[in-house]
Amino acid sequence: MSIVVTGATGHLGRHVVEQLLEKVPAQQITAVVRDEARAAGLAARGVRLAVADYNAPETFEGLFTAGDKVLLISGNELGKGRAGQHSVVIDAARAAGVALLAYTSAPGSLTAALADDHRATEAALLASGVPYVLLRNGWYHENYTEHLAPALEHDTVVAAAGQGRVSSASRADYAAAAVAVLTGEGHENATYELGGDEAWSFAEYAAELSRQTGKEIGYNEVTVEALEGILAGAGLPGPVAAILAGVDASIAKGELVVSSGDLARLTGRPTTPLAEAISAALKG
Repeated sequence: MSIVVTGATGHLGRHVVEQLLEKVPAQQITAVVRDEARAAGLAARGVRLAVADYNAPETFEGLFTAGDKVLLISGNELGKGRAGQHSVVIDAARAAGVALLAYTSAPGSLTAALADDHRATEAALLASGVPYVLLRNGWYHENYTEHLAPALEHDTVVAAAGQGRVSSASRADYAAAAVAVLTGEGHENATYELGGDEAWSFAEYAAELSRQTGKEIGYNEVTVEALEGILAGAGLPGPVAAILAGVDASIAKGELVVSSGDLARLTGRPTTPLAEAISAALKG
């Protein structure tokens, strides 16, 4: 039996594997990667590597064994049929008879196009008969703190979210919830709505940036169409820009406020405050 993590060298996957190594022996962990060289450090610590690609179904044949617990981390190729990619993993898990398949989804309240692949994946997972856990991850702090340069350069936070609020948390927080499910018991066929303890607005985000940098940083509220143009102008493909701008429209409607408390309960600790994530980013 192994705990198998797909996308193990990605932003979230690395956190999951690191935290698993604190709880279980390395030989019980299988890291599924596309590029074995990127996971050399994990292999050196005793983690088993499996090379597979969501776009190549044959690479998942025989990868899982009966009794495995699997974390399916959603793919990052927006607008490129992620639900079909995820079904490759679900089909392989069903064929192997895994004990549990946890999937990193999106909040149930999210109606933006970003959620379409997640809903389709959830439906496929439930139809498969595989024991499942839906980890409906809210927005990540890092979606903003890893891209501070434009705000700091222009002294402006640009968004199309109105006065909407976001219950974001750190990747490490969401990883901790996944680890709790993968190493714990009694999570079969559960759905967890995951988000940060405190929701914030973009005006508050700009104010926190101002406080920590000593600069006067404002919030420039733009239309969804304008934001889409800004993102496309920054080099994002048009369909991806539209998907991300659509998330801001959902934020304006309150769809990324998650008040369940599930994330803190699963991890057994408060979630990371946005201010702490901004501080770490500025120091980094």
